[in-house]
Amino acid sequence: MAEVNVWAWWQNALAGNIGPIHDGDPQQGYYRTRFKDKPWEPVAIWFEDGKWHAMRGDRQVDASDIWTWCCRNPITYEAYTKAIEGGGWDDEPEASIGHNQPTGLDPYEALVHEFASEKEQAEAFMKKPITTQAEADRAAIWSKRLATIAKKATDLHKVEKQPHLDAGRNVDNKWRELKEEPDAISKKLKRHMDAFLQEEARKERERQAAARAEADRIQREADAARVAAEKAAAKNDNDAAAVATQNNAIAEAERLAQQAAQAERDAQARNASAGRTGAKVSLRTFVFAEITDFEKLLMALKDRAEIKELVETLANRAARGGVELAGMAIRSEQRAA
Repeated sequence: MAEVNVWAWWQNALAGNIGPIHDGDPQQGYYRTRFKDKPWEPVAIWFEDGKWHAMRGDRQVDASDIWTWCCRNPITYEAYTKAIEGGGWDDEPEASIGHNQPTGLDPYEALVHEFASEKEQAEAFMKKPITTQAEADRAAIWSKRLATIAKKATDLHKVEKQPHLDAGRNVDNKWRELKEEPDAISKKLKRHMDAFLQEEARKERERQAAARAEADRIQREADAARVAAEKAAAKNDNDAAAVATQNNAIAEAERLAQQAAQAERDAQARNASAGRTGAKVSLRTFVFAEITDFEKLLMALKDRAEIKELVETLANRAARGGVELAGMAIRSEQRAA
């Protein structure tokens, strides 16, 4: 009768052929297991003296209990021996010094300490390209460790900041109604004045036009009076009547010049307003765009950075939804994730 190979199940598992697996039916060999987010521990299972034995690291455990936790992770005898002797795993980064950090640190300091160690080792590792599966496995584990640090930082940040956020929201809620409602009514009152002030502005334009015409008329009279005064001065032969005529012409020219200046001031625009000093409301010019040709406007704006970013965002959204729009093609690439 042929001798039964008690190592067959483990040897097949090492070759990638795992199974069958049954609870309470351990198979002789070397494996590894770990608790969530903890380092791997070597496991040895063997049958001796009519019963099953198992070691998890340096601890004796029940073979049936450990079996389903380790059976999918077979390892070579050499890997088992190295791990038992404290040499770690070829496919896993060395434990960072953050695992042996000083005691008494607060959570932030402890995480800073852990990250500094992981960062130093990971950056040194990335100075050379990955050439083996074991190195790729180490990189994946390192990525997970660093992502875990980032998540811890996010969670701790949220816990520390939450009381401040809650306090801020309470303050915001207390003042929101008293800030927003008066402001909204204030704006409504201004809109309520728009029609009246716009009508006053129309009347002002009519007044200004009439004042301008009157100012022009008076200016013409002033110019004529100035010419008459100049002629009177030219005829002055020290005759009393001539002198009197000259003086009258000069006085009339000065009067009309002052009247023309006042008419010019009256012709200046006066903005329609309401209220008093400190609470005055007047018409102001607000500039805004009215889109008359969307396609032409889009072409005019196409080279702006913010437009390109928006278009890229929308295109990526369409690509992820499997929608290929004109002017784009759906592409894919594989990245480590």
